[in-house]
Amino acid sequence: MYEGELVRLRALRAEDAEHHIRWRNDPEVVHWATGGDPCFGPVTAEAVGLAFETMLRLSPRESAVFTVEDLADGTVIGMADYRDLDPFAGCATVGITIGERDRWGRGHGSDALRLLVGHLFGAYGLHRIELDTWSGNERAVRAFTRAGFREEGRRRDAVLVAGRRYDSVLFGMLREEWPGTPSE
Repeated sequence: MYEGELVRLRALRAEDAEHHIRWRNDPEVVHWATGGDPCFGPVTAEAVGLAFETMLRLSPRESAVFTVEDLADGTVIGMADYRDLDPFAGCATVGITIGERDRWGRGHGSDALRLLVGHLFGAYGLHRIELDTWSGNERAVRAFTRAGFREEGRRRDAVLVAGRRYDSVLFGMLREEWPGTPSE
């Protein structure tokens, strides 16, 4: 369990599936989290149940899904994950979704991202962490930049949202750019 200023990251539990079902069937959450990717939602409880069977068995040496809880009241508000952890190359990909709309724009996602990045740079000694979003998700772009990530590239017109094309935007952070890295 990792605690920040606003949120705590804890291990995923089977009972968290109910929140994932709700978020993945909320068109606004799907819109901002994935640019409306139909693979993310809407989804049945059975499909989420199957996915949870896999997520609960993930090896933290490769990937993990955490539940994001609001420290103020313990409410489950989102999820954070890492995947494609490559110890040889020293890199991983991360993702954050705050599924409770009443917590949007209040710093919970940024706090969860800081906790996850700190955990990965600290526990795994990674050299690089990356994440991406679509160019229309300006709130995510600002949050990633504020957290210290740098835009590294774009795949032009790679995301289709409501009939309009957007860029897929890749962000990265190197270990030495992380504010929590000790000076030499």
